[in-house]
Amino acid sequence: MARTSSLSGFTEWLPEERLVELHVLDTLREVFERHGFASIESRAVETIDTLLQKGEIDKEIYAVARLQEESGREARLALHFDLTVPFARYVVENAGHLDFPFRRYQIQKVWRGERPQDGRYREFTQADIDLVGDGALPFRSDVEIGVVMAKALEALPIGDFMLRVNNRKLSEGFYRSIGLHDTTAVLRAIDKLEKIGAEKVREELVSSGAATQEQAQQALELAQIRATDTTFVAAVRELLGSKAPDELLEAGLSELEEVVAELNKRVPGRVTADLSIARGLDYYTGTVYETVLIGHESLGSICSGGRYESLAAKGSRTFPGVGLSIGVTRLISRILAEGGIRASRKVPAAVFVALRSDADWGAAQDVADALRARGINVEVALKAEKFGKQIRHADRRGIPYVWFTEEEGTHEVKDIRTGAQTPADPASWTPPAQDALPRIVESATD
Repeated sequence: MARTSSLSGFTEWLPEERLVELHVLDTLREVFERHGFASIESRAVETIDTLLQKGEIDKEIYAVARLQEESGREARLALHFDLTVPFARYVVENAGHLDFPFRRYQIQKVWRGERPQDGRYREFTQADIDLVGDGALPFRSDVEIGVVMAKALEALPIGDFMLRVNNRKLSEGFYRSIGLHDTTAVLRAIDKLEKIGAEKVREELVSSGAATQEQAQQALELAQIRATDTTFVAAVRELLGSKAPDELLEAGLSELEEVVAELNKRVPGRVTADLSIARGLDYYTGTVYETVLIGHESLGSICSGGRYESLAAKGSRTFPGVGLSIGVTRLISRILAEGGIRASRKVPAAVFVALRSDADWGAAQDVADALRARGINVEVALKAEKFGKQIRHADRRGIPYVWFTEEEGTHEVKDIRTGAQTPADPASWTPPAQDALPRIVESATD
């Protein structure tokens, strides 16, 4: 696990931990691109007004200012706290240059002024994918985004996980059907269910006037419905009883039924209809996702998101979308804390070129250049020391091969794991494929 940072809530990985992070990032990029998503990067700062207009997040923002800046002369700026709001701005500003539906992935740092705790950081990396349309976006996008993310998570060394999915139309439609009018307040209260428990949610709903005791009870009972198949539809109708279903409820039931059924076909065993999922931000309008690691539910959601209809808009033109975001730093911290996997070595180099004398440094660089020209990562010793000391230096860093140039100009390479030493030609020698780059391996194996 990374050493404790002098600034709470900020991670600084050691080289071998960074290799694990790079493996995760490379895997995500590979899966996203395989499904047709293109990479973008947006600026790190947004105006505070842009960030504040999408949900109650004012307490999480890190403001940014130049030391020399005179108050009031420029728009107030802040570091972005997620990648969705900046992406909405990006789409609006670049709509004339984008082809819709636009598939995008984005992997960047974000910043939040939260109280640091297990799995929560003030600076962390997110990996987002979104599918955005111009004016309309087919509902099957909600399914596709879930499938792609499930495939990406399956490719990572994180163990078992579950996509928990709901639909805000279903929840809001149910609330309307039982006579609740301030559905946003109810959704926000239900979103706190796992944090504060049912009784406190009930108390909040009743004391705020958002619901009666009976209505609060029904809302909580709806949130308790779980199903790994489409049987949740019957459970919702049974809970509603004789009350007439609102048309929004019917739409939500139909959409969630389709998502669960299709995900069960594409990524079987990875989805649960969980009607407690609400997502606190107001811009979500339909399908909502959260993802938990089985056995590590206390870590919270490692991947979340959903459908939004009007987050990005320019006049009467709207860009509906659906997206999911992985908390990469949270995932990596769990992977490292568990200790189940590690990098096979601390550095990218596969070969360490030893020096017989300091005068041999130029010749050693020639050897390294010949190897590098064929894609082999090489490190050259900076000074001549006893061979045993040079070999121990390579061994401590996990470099598997040490290269020796003999006095007569011949070359030998030593596999320091086995002790085998054989003649080698810089123009043709290549390490076995499994040694060419650091690998992510089970901790008990090499």
